[in-house]
Amino acid sequence: MALSIEALAQVAGARVVSGDAAALISGVSEIESATETDLVFVERDRDLPRALASRAGAIIAGEFAAAARSNKAVLVCAQPKLSFVRAASRICPAEHRAPGIHPTSTIHESAALGAEVAVAERVSIEAGVRVGARTEIGPGVVIGHGATIGADCDIKANVVIYPRTKIGDRVVVHAGAVLGSDGFGFVRDETTGRHEKFPQVGWLEIGNDVEIGANVTIDRGALGATVVADGTKFDNLVHIGHNVRVGRNVVMAAQVGIAGSSVVEDNVMMGGQVGIGDHARVGEGAMLGGQTGVPTGKVIRGKGVAFWGTPARPLRQYLKELAALARFAKKD
Repeated sequence: MALSIEALAQVAGARVVSGDAAALISGVSEIESATETDLVFVERDRDLPRALASRAGAIIAGEFAAAARSNKAVLVCAQPKLSFVRAASRICPAEHRAPGIHPTSTIHESAALGAEVAVAERVSIEAGVRVGARTEIGPGVVIGHGATIGADCDIKANVVIYPRTKIGDRVVVHAGAVLGSDGFGFVRDETTGRHEKFPQVGWLEIGNDVEIGANVTIDRGALGATVVADGTKFDNLVHIGHNVRVGRNVVMAAQVGIAGSSVVEDNVMMGGQVGIGDHARVGEGAMLGGQTGVPTGKVIRGKGVAFWGTPARPLRQYLKELAALARFAKKD
């Protein structure tokens, strides 16, 4: 969709400081491959000259670009990347499936689908399922009995949603994710050495505006609920164990693993391959760097504090320990 620079500024919450406000922009791009009809963004002042020298038709940048003198359109705002996202959503709107049910799909007579729901080929929807209005369900999806999915969700291909799972509104679930599967819980018989399965009869609750990456697995609770609160985002290959509680607006990069009954409070950020033991707690606003390990039962506190290493400790402490270890090694 083509929009004028002036219209883009309104969408993005920016102001135009140079260029033709009536010029049209129809695409978004990185700086190197931009064309005359593309919009790009710049977060650092050192990258502004490169953007100005590019073929891009318009640039969204921070306040450091307010004095830019260029024939190119420059839009200035407080958060250029966020403004770029908002502009891009208007220029390149998401594609949607046409409402309707593909004839190869199987839907139980007791299932209830809202208005304008789109069901692709080879979908299986079991008894008692509820699907909200305008939700899209991709090919090969399986939705177990009694599950509920809210409005305006996008369930990609080959997702499996186990029975009684509850999913809120505007949730995106990428291909291959498994939601509500049994947790990993076994009790050892000390006499025979065999492991007997602990009951896995709970459920999974996912809030609104959650995005779940490809091949993510989230276990249901053993006896109660596993909970993922509103606005949380999971990268690919994340695993959440049974009875875990994840707060609002949490972000987890790829291959994070969280063991059963742990709690992750609101606004936590985790890098790739973070591992958290069972019954641990990560406090609100903490940041865990890649491959950080949180042992069983440990409590991490520190809003806005970065933690690193195994066991997890504040980054400054971790770096001091590394420096001391390096000095010790030199003595040998």
